Amino acid sequence: MTSLPYHEKRQQFYSKIKDFWPDLYGEEYALYDIACMRRSEVDEIRMASDRIGRVFFKVATLLREVPEETLKEMGFPSESLSFLKLKTLPFESIIARLDLIRTESGLKCIEINSDTPTFIKELFNINGQVCNEFQIEDPNAGMDERLAYAVRFSINEYAKQNKKPKPYIVFTAHEDSEEDRETVRYLQDLAGLPSRFVPLHKLEIAQGEGLFDEEGRKIDILYRQTFPIENLIMDEDEEGNKIGLWLLELVELGKLMIINPPSAFLLQNKAVQAIIWGLHEEKHPFFTDEEHAWIEEYFLPTFFEPDYFFRLNIAFVKKPSFGREGDTVEIFSGAGELRLQDSQKSYTDYVPVYQKYVELPSVTFMSAKGKQTGNLLIGSFLLNGHAAAIGFRVGERITNNLSYYLPVGLLEE
Repeated sequence: MTSLPYHEKRQQFYSKIKDFWPDLYGEEYALYDIACMRRSEVDEIRMASDRIGRVFFKVATLLREVPEETLKEMGFPSESLSFLKLKTLPFESIIARLDLIRTESGLKCIEINSDTPTFIKELFNINGQVCNEFQIEDPNAGMDERLAYAVRFSINEYAKQNKKPKPYIVFTAHEDSEEDRETVRYLQDLAGLPSRFVPLHKLEIAQGEGLFDEEGRKIDILYRQTFPIENLIMDEDEEGNKIGLWLLELVELGKLMIINPPSAFLLQNKAVQAIIWGLHEEKHPFFTDEEHAWIEEYFLPTFFEPDYFFRLNIAFVKKPSFGREGDTVEIFSGAGELRLQDSQKSYTDYVPVYQKYVELPSVTFMSAKGKQTGNLLIGSFLLNGHAAAIGFRVGERITNNLSYYLPVGLLEE
């Protein structure tokens, strides 16, 4: 390593990486630093992720059977209910990310991002390049090949259903968001299948007929890794046509196949954790004794009302059933006093859930602002339900879109 200042070393390193976004919103995002973990810690995170994933995926089978009124009470838009019941692939989500916190009593899951998780290229691709730079072993080595397989598997499964030898595959994202666009293009490259990238604004829909590219060619499979269903539902064109709902109808009619599949949206709702915890509290036989033990170990008490926390004087988090990047999240004391809130309030219309608050552990890291201490959140990916790449975000007590990406390496043991 040279003795150049931090910002120069960082600039030299990241400037060599094509199609990446080391800065976001005009601020430093990817740190030129590395956090080291023991292999036993990595194994523990992956074991916990496998178990948490099994609980989430199992509850999806139950949610497809519940009355529509229950789904409405959970905060699902009524327009999405028939779409939610669809099971189009063998796995509930192809690429999902768990957000985990290491606490004094072990790892705890605060949520699953099963529909449109970001942080993909960072952990499956960039992390290895940072490890090479620091000459440290990469805990995510080989995970890019598993990611490529998962993406290809989902597309090939749909191709079989489509009964077309060469289905037309399109990857899409908001063209003006570098993070979204390059994440999707990275997945497209990994897939290695004949396909096109078409920006979202160039897609055209004909109600009941199909989705088309800008040249009028009908799309069979749409990979929309970064475009959330809850946003899609509200999408309208200039004439007020509900084109988002038209797209969901095409999926229901079998005229379009989307990845992540509809079941991923079913699990994206944070109210799912209240359902899981409720079944656990009842000792419901839907879960085996082993699964109940996993829920007790890895899940946090989550409810539709905050009474439990008031009764026991326990700090809690109020979060919208749908929401991203800490937006609309509030932290309360056990007495109900607001202690901290995110400045953004984009998701106030969604049904809230109340979850036990646990402190994020702190970590010291280098940045362009010098040595800093931040709060650490573990991102752990599931590919077809199995644990995969892991990595860290560091930032405020509510992790938001201004948090840093902190690469991870393996300690020599």
